[in-house]
Amino acid sequence: MSSTERPPDERDWSEVQSSAEFVELRRRLRVFVFPMTGFFLLWYLVYVLLADYAHGFMATKVFGNVNVGLILGLLQFASTFVITGIYVRYANRKLDPLATKLREDIEGATPAGGAG
Repeated sequence: MSSTERPPDERDWSEVQSSAEFVELRRRLRVFVFPMTGFFLLWYLVYVLLADYAHGFMATKVFGNVNVGLILGLLQFASTFVITGIYVRYANRKLDPLATKLREDIEGATPAGGAG
């Protein structure tokens, strides 16, 4: 922390939480997180229900000893990595710039490229 920066106090946090930028940051986060969480939970629920009630379908051999259940189970892991990658890209483009601006405003930091 430079000599011109100071730690934020409680008043600062109240102001930040009520600011338009913070409200927009929360909105952007929710726009991504809630639908993606719903999608993943639904996808997982379908997998569990198929495993419990559709034994014949899940045991269908695709090739060799690999069946539909094994493929769908592995896709559960793959979808986790895909969702993580999508979130990182979304955060880099939509969340991080706004969060950085808010942090700089709170900390009183000089803008990037400015004298520090």
